[in-house]
This record gives sequence, C-alpha cells and structure tokens, in this order.
Amino acid sequence: MLFPVAMPERAWRVSYGELVVLVTPVDVLMLVILGVGVAMLWRACRPRDVYLVDYGCFLGEPRHRVPLATAVEHGRHMPWYVDEESASFMVRLYERSGIGEETSIPDSYRYLPPERGVEASREEAELVIFSAVDKAFSRTRATPEDIGTVIVACSFTTLTPAFADAVANRYGLRAGVRSVNLSGMGCSGALICVGLARNILRAAPPGESGHAVLIVSTEILSSMFYTGTKREMLVPNVLFRMGAAAMVMSSSPERARFRLGPVVRTLTAARDADYRCAFQEEDDQGVTGINLSKDLPVVAANALKGHIIAFGPAVLPVHELLRVAFSFLKHKFLSTSTSMEEVYRPAFHKVFQHFCIHPGGRRVLDEVQRGLGLSDADMEASRMTLHRFGNMASSSLLYELAYIEAKGRMREGDRVCMISFSPGIDCSSVVWECVKPAAEPDDGPWAGCIHRYPVQLPRIVKRP
Repeated sequence: MLFPVAMPERAWRVSYGELVVLVTPVDVLMLVILGVGVAMLWRACRPRDVYLVDYGCFLGEPRHRVPLATAVEHGRHMPWYVDEESASFMVRLYERSGIGEETSIPDSYRYLPPERGVEASREEAELVIFSAVDKAFSRTRATPEDIGTVIVACSFTTLTPAFADAVANRYGLRAGVRSVNLSGMGCSGALICVGLARNILRAAPPGESGHAVLIVSTEILSSMFYTGTKREMLVPNVLFRMGAAAMVMSSSPERARFRLGPVVRTLTAARDADYRCAFQEEDDQGVTGINLSKDLPVVAANALKGHIIAFGPAVLPVHELLRVAFSFLKHKFLSTSTSMEEVYRPAFHKVFQHFCIHPGGRRVLDEVQRGLGLSDADMEASRMTLHRFGNMASSSLLYELAYIEAKGRMREGDRVCMISFSPGIDCSSVVWECVKPAAEPDDGPWAGCIHRYPVQLPRIVKRP
C-alpha cells in the first residue's frame, strides 16, 4: 500500500522550495519572451477580424411611388409600346408577386415613352447612390479621408466614368483611393463585394490610414425597361424597383456594429439550365431585355441545395453535421424510398437568430423557405421587404437587415444569415454577428411605416 506513494518521493529528489531557488530571473524572462513570441505568432497567423461599421439605404420620395393603378394607366397611354395582352399579363403577375403599392421607380419611367438614355441612367444613379452613401457616412461618422477603397456593384448599367469614380468625385476621396466596379454580378453583387472587402482589409498593413472600405450596391432601372412582348422578358418590369445601399467596412472594431463571419460562394454555371435561367438577350424583334425562365425558382432551389453543402460545414455545429450525415447514409443504404424529403435537414434556425433571403420573388422565397425548413417568422423580413420595396437587386438584403433593426429585434450576439442568388446561378452567403445593437430607434428606410408591418399578404388565386 505504501509503494505508490514512495515511488514519486524517490523519483522526485528536488523539493518545490529548491526548484524555486534553481529558477533564475533570466529563466523567467526567457519564458515570458517565449510566451509573448508564441502569442504574436498566433495573432499574425490568425485571420484579421473584419467589421461592418454601419450602413445606409436609399428611401424614395412620395413622387417616386408607383401603385398598380398608376402603372396600368401609364401603360394605356402607350399602346404602341405595351399591347393589351402584355399589359394584362403584367397585371396578373403583379397581383401574385407579393409586391405592395409603395415601391419606387425612377423619374425616367414616367415619361411617355420611358427615357432609357445615358443621361436618365446617370441621374438615377446619382440620386440613389449618393443618398445611400450620405446616410452611411452620417451613421458611421466616417469622412472621405477614412476611405481607402470604393467598391460599387451594378449589373446591367455601366457608364463612363464608372460609378466608383462618381463617388470619388462627389465626396472628394483621396487620389490614392482604390476603386473597383463590378458588373454582371446580379442580385449577389452586395455579398460578393463583402467578400472582396474582407480580402482587401485582411491584406492591408496594420494601422494603414484610410483603411475603411465603402461598398455601394444598386441596380439602375432606367436602362432596363423592356418594351417588347416576350413574356419571360416582361417579368423584370414587374419585379424590379429602385433602391441602393451603402456599407462602411473596417478591420477596426471601433464603432463597429457587426462582425463578419463565414463568407461562402458557389457557382453552377457549368450546368446549361442554370446558365440560361436568367439571360440578357434580344427578342425576335431585336428588343433587349432580361429573359427570366419560368423554371428559375426551381433551378435556384436546386442550386441552393449544392450551396448548402458548402455553407453548412462553415456554420453548423458538429452534432448537426453528424445528424445530417447519419440521415443521408440511412436513406441511401437502408431506405426503400427514392424521395430526399426523409433526409434530415439541418436546423439552421437554431444557429441563426435572423435570416435575410434575397427577395427575388414570391416563388423564390417559397422555395428557399421549403428547402431550408424555415418558419414564416424567419422569412418575415424578406417577404415584407419584397412587399414594401420590391426586388432592388443586391441592395435588398440591407433593407431586410434594416427591417429587423427597426422592429427592435437585434440583440448583442445575434447571428444574421444573408443568402442571395444571381444569374449563373451564383449563390452567396454571408454571416454577421451583432456586436452593438442600434442605440436609438432606426431612422432608415422603414421610418414612418414600420408600425404597419408585418402585413397580411393576399393569397394567390389561380385564374382559369
């Protein structure tokens, strides 16, 4: 019984008191230096955190509002542009779209016929972009000297000078400011810009002055209006509305409101059906427009499945991943059913407190909700943004974030999942963690109307 106790005493010949005597100040200093060195190496190898300082969104004035009655009357005054059959089709589509009566269109749409020239596009761009940037600067208290990079995403309109140059000119940005203009990225443009900004901020030398990144996302409608009769190309006339959002991102946590989490992007353009589902082309009469396939919601849902395979491991806990894996193996080897409905769907609603899904249309949101197993509460911000503002391309996600904040639902530590789709199909996901909720009631795009939301959307009634 005494042997196990005696052995350590014989093996350990130096007492603790003698050990303290043996350790010299030089040894302590060396240990401290080694510890500091390891800590510095760990910090140098660890990716630098990136933050969203704050954001601003364009809000149209009452004169920009376009209720259905106004659109119908306007179309009747242009029988040479919009025939009766096309007008009836767009009215039926509007009634099923989930879009309300307060969305905004540019002034160029009110001309007879609509103005589609360069000047109209430039006027619209300056209106929405500068308004969004003004609000972002006001909320972040950033100055032009703080901006080291400007990134602007606008898919279907590219002018010279570019929109990034217009921002630099308007706000007097430094001569050494970096500028990037992204076109053709569609409704994923804002999240693609976030990924680019993250890489730029992580690569910048620590302490570099003018390190903040200004992101602007918009879509200019003045050049997009389709005047032909092909139904698939009339859809954008109904769904798209005027809007823009601006974000200031930084690698400094000072005054930041959200910390950037995983950024995941997948592209399925190698599949012909995905590549052609949203295609800019000319119709049989030579009129240019965007052809949105009727199968777009289903194609987007299938692309989302592949995207979740890449996105899930980046955000889901290990036990959720194991449940998915076991469910898939059980279905593959033990189940006699061919349906994938039996496979366990990850509980994303347990990982994220808020969801911002691109409001590409009512059917798109329905497919995403079904695919991710989300509740109506999870989809509220997306559906209400579609109703109040329409599809504003990639800037829509920031309006959804503003909805959540205007409702007072954002808390410190809450995680937000943003998912968007664009032609290709390009699926992008970004995760944000709230580090500082808004201190005051929101004065953003939902000011003056947030008390009326959520609204009950009309049920879809299929006509014979």
